Amino acid sequence: MELGETRMRAALLGAREVGFTVISMSISLVAVFLPILLMGSIIGRLFREFAITLSIAVMVSLFVSLTATPMMCSRFLPNPADHSNGWFYRVTERGFVAMQDFYRRTLTAALRHSLIVALVLLATIGLNVYLFGHIAYGLFPNQDTGLLIGNIQADQSISFQAMKQKLGQLQAIVQEDPAVDSVVGFTGGRQTNSGFVFVSLKPLADRKDPAEAVVNRLRGKLAQVPGARLFLQAAADLRSGGRQSNALYQYTLQGEDTTTLYHWAPLLAATMQKLDVLADVNSDQQQGGLLANLVIDRPTLARLGLSISAVDNTLYDAFGQRQVSTIYSAVNQYHVVMEVAPRYWQNPQTLRNIWVSTSGANPSGAQTTNATAGAFTASTSAASSAATIAADSARNLAINSIAATGHSSASAGASVSTRQETMIPLAAFATFGTALTPSRRRYRSISRPAMRSATRRAPSPRRWPTSICRRAFAVRSQEPPRRTSNRWTMSPS
Repeated sequence: MELGETRMRAALLGAREVGFTVISMSISLVAVFLPILLMGSIIGRLFREFAITLSIAVMVSLFVSLTATPMMCSRFLPNPADHSNGWFYRVTERGFVAMQDFYRRTLTAALRHSLIVALVLLATIGLNVYLFGHIAYGLFPNQDTGLLIGNIQADQSISFQAMKQKLGQLQAIVQEDPAVDSVVGFTGGRQTNSGFVFVSLKPLADRKDPAEAVVNRLRGKLAQVPGARLFLQAAADLRSGGRQSNALYQYTLQGEDTTTLYHWAPLLAATMQKLDVLADVNSDQQQGGLLANLVIDRPTLARLGLSISAVDNTLYDAFGQRQVSTIYSAVNQYHVVMEVAPRYWQNPQTLRNIWVSTSGANPSGAQTTNATAGAFTASTSAASSAATIAADSARNLAINSIAATGHSSASAGASVSTRQETMIPLAAFATFGTALTPSRRRYRSISRPAMRSATRRAPSPRRWPTSICRRAFAVRSQEPPRRTSNRWTMSPS
C-alpha cells in the first residue's frame, strides 16, 4: 500500500511473500515437539500434554497467519496516503528502525569475519559439551519441601525389642542435627525388621542448608549404627517408580526362575556397590529370617488325646500376643495381652518347656451347637459346677471373644479354673528345627549416592522375633516366593 497498491492486492502479495516462511517454521516447531509426543515412560507422560498443546497452538497460528490475518488486512488497513500516524506509532517506529539498523550492521560484520564466527561456534559447542559433563542433572529437580522420609532396614532376625532400641538410636542421631525440627518414627506391624521415620526440617531461613545437604550430612552418622540402616530422602511432589522404595529411581532384574535370580541378584548388587556414582546399595528382598519348623507326630498326638487345634491355641497363647480382656477406666481403656515372660522370647529352646492341656482345643461342632441353644446340665455341686463350666470350651470361647472383638481370635480356655487338667509336654509328640524363611517378599533398591559411607556395620546379635505365633508353628508350609524379578532404585550423583 505504501507503493500504491490496493488493500486487496497488498494483502495477497504479503501473504505470498511470507507463506513459505511461515509454513516451514511451523512444521519445524511441530517436528521439534513430535519426539516428546511419542516418548514413552514417565517422561512421556509428563510432557505429552505440553507437546500436544504447543503443537496445536502452532498449527492454529499457521492457519490464522495465512487466512484470517490477510483477510482482515484487506478490509481494515487504512491507506497511508489518507491517514496520518499518531505519536505512539512514531515512537515505536523509531525503535523498530533502530533495531533493523543494528541487525544490518552486525550481520554485515559477521559476513566479513566468517572465520571468527566459525571459531566462536566451535567454542560454543565445546563449552556445551563441558557443561553437560560437569553440571549436575537428574530426572526431576531436587525439591525442598521441608520434609524428609526415611525407611529403616535392620537385620532380618532382629527382635521387636532390639528394633525398638535401633529406632531410638536413629531418631536421636537425626534429632541432633541443627537443621531438624522434629522426628517421628514407628516400627512393627507385619515386619519386625523395618520401620518408617518422618523428619520435619526447620524453615529454610533458619537452617540455611537445603534438604539434600541435610541428607548427605546425616548419611555418615546413621551408617555408624550397627544392625540397622536408615535411608533418608527429601519428599517431593513428583515421584517415579511403581511403589515406595528407599530411593528415587527403581531398577528391575528379571529371570526365568527364582533359583537363577537369587544367585545373580546378590552378585549384581555387590558389583553396584563398587560404583562411585552410587551409594547406600541395599536389598529389600530378604530371605534370611529365622524360622522354627515344628514337626508334630500326629499318631502320638492322637494317642495322648490332643488335637492340632489344642497345640495351635497353646502356641498362640504363649507367643501370639493374644488379647484376653479389656480394662476400662473413666478416661481410657487398656487391652490385656497374654504372653510368656519376655526372657522366653529370645530362644526357640523355650518350646521344650511348653505344656499342652487336653482341654485347650477349639470346641467341637456339637459343643458349639449346644452352647448356642443353651443346652447344658447344671450340677448340684458348686465345685463340680465350676469345673464343668471351666471345661466347657464353647462357653469359654464365647466369653473370651467379647474382650477380643475386632482384635484377634479368642482363647478357648477359662480365665479361672479349679479343675485338674491333664498337661502334656510339647516335646513328647513334636520336634523342631531352625531354618531360614523370606522375611520380606519385595525387591531391591539403591538410594541416592552423594556421600557414601565406607563404614562397615557389624550384624546385630540374632534374636528370635516376637512374632513366634500360630502360623509359625502349626505345621504350615513356608514356600519361597515365586516371583522372578528383583528391583533396585537409584539416584544419579
